[in-house]
Amino acid sequence: MAIVSCKLLFSFYSFLLLLVIIVSQTNAQPDFIYRFCINEKGNYTTNSTYQKNLNTLLSNLTSNTQINYGFYNFSHGQNNDKVNAIGLCRGDVTPEVCHNCLNDSRLLLTKLCPNQKEAMAGYDLCMLRYSNRSIFGIKEDSPDYPLSNPDNASEADQFNQVLGNLMRKLKKKAASSDSSTLKFAADSDSTDMNFQTIYGLVQCTPDLSSQDCNDCLEAAISEIPTCCYKKVGGRVNKPSCNIRYENYRFYNLTSHGSPQEKCKSSLSTIAIVVSVVAVVVVSAMLSFFCIYLMRSKKKIKREEIEHEHDDIEIVESLQFDFDTIQVATNNFSEDNKLGHGGFGVVYQGKLANGQVIAVKRLSKGSGQGDREFKNEVLLLAKLQHRNLVKLHGFCLEGKERLLIYEFVPNKSLDYFIFDPIKRTQLDWERLYNIINGIVRGLLYLHEDSRLRIIHRDLKASNILLDNNMNPKISDFGLARLILVGQTQGNTEKIVGTYGYMAPEYAMFGKFSIKSDVFSFGVLIIEIITGQKVTGILHEQSTEDLLMEDLLSFVWRNWREGTIINIIDPLLNSSSQKEIMRCIQISLLCVQEKVVERPTMATIARMLNSYSVSLPLPLEPASVIAGKPGSHSISDMQSGEDSERIIRSSQSKNISANEDSSDEL
Repeated sequence: MAIVSCKLLFSFYSFLLLLVIIVSQTNAQPDFIYRFCINEKGNYTTNSTYQKNLNTLLSNLTSNTQINYGFYNFSHGQNNDKVNAIGLCRGDVTPEVCHNCLNDSRLLLTKLCPNQKEAMAGYDLCMLRYSNRSIFGIKEDSPDYPLSNPDNASEADQFNQVLGNLMRKLKKKAASSDSSTLKFAADSDSTDMNFQTIYGLVQCTPDLSSQDCNDCLEAAISEIPTCCYKKVGGRVNKPSCNIRYENYRFYNLTSHGSPQEKCKSSLSTIAIVVSVVAVVVVSAMLSFFCIYLMRSKKKIKREEIEHEHDDIEIVESLQFDFDTIQVATNNFSEDNKLGHGGFGVVYQGKLANGQVIAVKRLSKGSGQGDREFKNEVLLLAKLQHRNLVKLHGFCLEGKERLLIYEFVPNKSLDYFIFDPIKRTQLDWERLYNIINGIVRGLLYLHEDSRLRIIHRDLKASNILLDNNMNPKISDFGLARLILVGQTQGNTEKIVGTYGYMAPEYAMFGKFSIKSDVFSFGVLIIEIITGQKVTGILHEQSTEDLLMEDLLSFVWRNWREGTIINIIDPLLNSSSQKEIMRCIQISLLCVQEKVVERPTMATIARMLNSYSVSLPLPLEPASVIAGKPGSHSISDMQSGEDSERIIRSSQSKNISANEDSSDEL
């Protein structure tokens, strides 16, 4: 069987080898980083005067040897057949590299945009554009092309602050450059934490005035929060200017060019070399594939065993002895009891080394097996973020299942915001910090961790507050792990707390990251109003006994322009601008249509940048009976009661196509 497979693969790779050779001979230029074939400016016909003028102009664009600073702007032809072209090279490359880059650009651009009178494209080292209209000395911001590095920056707030200062410094330097040289600047700056160095580069076409260059770069820099939020690198390319930053040096300190840039001086040569390398690689693959085919199964099996062994070591390192926890909690005494919910009781404990811990003693009727419980622990142990409660370990002995967390001293958020006396301890500045911390924690769960987690039970009682009143998201008993590329999941087990649950989840069991967004929106409203979402606020009709819930109350005041009525009087002296912005964000989060709700990444930008405009919200989902996705007030349980009822039915309602091990 292996011999037959090798023969088939030999035939396939022979065909692939021939294809590689043909492609390398017919298309030596690599593709552009960005390219625009602009149809709005009209097309030209083959062998027309315009095409001849275009070919003549591009062929001779870099022939002026007196130009040695990488900027070429020339015209050719008359009247409607006149062609204008601009070639711009990066300010740190040699004339030879510049000429080769622009020559490769003109060959490829006319091939990829065969009939358009206007086109623009760019490599790392140069940009080429041409048009039948005047393009000299005119600031143009579109079309533009933003691109971000996929890696996230650590200490993102400080990173963005240093980046902003660096970009402003480079913008000022480039805009003030003399018109006889490139309006170009490149430099670096370092953050205090983690010794991160940011390298930046900005450039305008030299035919722009200083003011136009400044304005173009300012527009490009303003796109960084949208395209490249929290990323270690990004770029924005516009017709008249471009910017770029990375966490590594990507430009030359002198104009002589690094070995890397010299390699780029002949793109055609590179393409041919790549083709030759491809031939060698394919030959090697044919030689070793059969051996690999026979050994691969054994190797995969060995790697699986090693990975499983690593996971076992992690789990074992987190396991506590039951007697140790029993002593730490004084035999789970009532005096050490911190609270209870549908999944068990939480106790305060103190280990022999003096460390204070919180111990969740799970209900014995949870129906979860040992393997599922250990999988849950393993996933929780991999979640590390300052706005998530940290798991120290677990205990599994007989029917006892204990989770040991860090102790967070200031109880939960609901302990403060729903108590008229304790609420006075939280001014708007602290509440705003709590909101931002919750956003950071959810953003980590949804996008930045190695896993993608949907919490499914975000509410005020699951937000714990540390010594400095910083929030920590807790209670992952209902959380679900989904694949990174997956957008949503389905379940027949509807679990959570009514009022916080998104309508598509409460009605149909469909959950996604937007389900957490809905819960977050409800939470903001509770923080600002000081009212519980499950409370009854207003009786509209004594005959029909229809009640107005919190979301409907907020929406009605928003629509009638009386939104000030919903704000807790204790906050009236606070920053009205921030509060109003948070109310609008909350209404965007609780919209009934999933697609209309923002992601947590968008919410983070909305909260941290007033330059991000907020759309107008649509009517929110309601908990009033008779509306889509709604539940009547009489059907609603308190948070803990509904958890207990739903959780107890969970073990009796396990879907055959749903793996319970992906619940945290």
